[in-house]
Amino acid sequence: MIKVFLREIRIEHTLFALPFAYVGAVLAARGVPSLWALLWITLAVFGARTAAMAANRYFDKDIDARNPRTARRAIASGTLAPSVMLWAIVLGLLLLLISAWMLNPLCVKLLPIAAFGVLVYPLCKRFTWLVHFVLGAVDGLAPLGAFIGVAGTISVSAVLVFLAVTVWVAGFDIAYALMDLPTDRDQGIHSLPVRFGERTGRWMPIALHVVMTALLALAGILAHAGAVYYAGVAAALALTVYEDRLYGRSENVFILNERIFVGNMIFSIVFLAATVGGFVVR
Repeated sequence: MIKVFLREIRIEHTLFALPFAYVGAVLAARGVPSLWALLWITLAVFGARTAAMAANRYFDKDIDARNPRTARRAIASGTLAPSVMLWAIVLGLLLLLISAWMLNPLCVKLLPIAAFGVLVYPLCKRFTWLVHFVLGAVDGLAPLGAFIGVAGTISVSAVLVFLAVTVWVAGFDIAYALMDLPTDRDQGIHSLPVRFGERTGRWMPIALHVVMTALLALAGILAHAGAVYYAGVAAALALTVYEDRLYGRSENVFILNERIFVGNMIFSIVFLAATVGGFVVR
């Protein structure tokens, strides 16, 4: 059952959230944070991500059951009881609370915002095509929360990274929605491709990732990052160019999303390495 549960919450997607959470911590520490801080930031991200994915699976179980692509998911198919996801939500938020408590009081005070986002974003697809940006903002809380966890305050550069992650995640989530475009239309599910069409769903991620690149560059300037940091900004630009070529050449949206997933996962790790270098190598 544990193996099925881990597959359901897409544990590998934590790779998207963790590197940028560490980016926020590095910005706050202006170098490598303490192992203690990194431990609790890691556990906070794991708790929040687990609660978010469990909420998504629980609230969407009926929608998933009517979608051929997702009908075999464990909750939708009856392989796991819905109560498993309810317990995962509770335990994930509890781990997030403990981690915030161990970091600093401001993290605890702001915790309701994160908890609200985690629980509400799965519901947004029922009434707004802006759901992609809600998801992006929830993921963007990872670097912002990590910055607060280390620094105990908020800076403009941290907010810019939050915005960068928001549009970054929104971009590839729009691409993800292309896989369910016909089914979403039939079910009345809201997404940007449903609202504006597949063509917009293919160019909008590129535009958003251009914005992401600009925001990351500005964050580095305001944080007085070293030259190595801008290798990460260059990687963001290279990712955007790569994705533009993918959208132009890939008719199969399933293959497109597989390649986008790998490209963005590699980018997040490269950007973290460049950020560390930007504050350690001077």
